[in-house]
Parts: sequence; structure tokens; C-alpha cells
Amino acid sequence: QVQLVESGGELVQPGGSLRLSCAASGTNFNILIMGWYRQAPGKQRELVATITTGGRTNYADSMKGRFTISRDNAKNTVYLQMNDLKAEDTAVYYCTILTTLRSYWGQGTQVTVSS
Repeated sequence: QVQLVESGGELVQPGGSLRLSCAASGTNFNILIMGWYRQAPGKQRELVATITTGGRTNYADSMKGRFTISRDNAKNTVYLQMNDLKAEDTAVYYCTILTTLRSYWGQGTQVTVSS
């Protein structure tokens, strides 16, 4: 059974930084893409960033320059470094992976940016 274990979400002040982690386990298929989406209250889930096995990244325009996605293929783990956080970054952040079989989603981790 595939599991995505997310961690790192918490309450942070505006301008602060957080690092989210997501470790994937239980799949026998190659993980092609790993990524993060987020969903703020009352809004649709939106792309944050994705990264391929080869390290090619894709960011939502509003995250470029502040967020950095990376992954450790040996550990099947993806990270999201978030800097200069703003109140509008408050959301549940979801990890997702795309394998050669199908995609999977984590349960989400809450990030709250507030003073």
C-alpha cells in the first residue's frame, strides 16, 4: 500500500521560512514526478511545484523565487523550501506522486502564516 508521509507544516510569521517533506513508500513502480499542491480555505487546489526524476522543475508563477522544490530519489522523498512566506500562502499543502501506474496524494499538512 502506497503511503505519502508529509511533515513540516506549522504556524509561522510573515517573512518566515518552512521546509516541508514528503516521504513515499510502498510502491513497486517508478516514481516519475513528485510535487506539491495547496488548497486554501474556500479555494480550489492549485499547483505549487513539481519535479521529475531527472530534476526538472515546474513552479506556479506566484511561487517562483520564494519556493524551491527538490527530491532525494534514493529516499523517494520530496522537499519544499518556502521562504518569505506571506499570509496568502496559508493553506493545506498536499504531496503528490505520479508513478508508471497512477498518481497518489498525501493527507496534507497545514501551513499557517500569521503574526
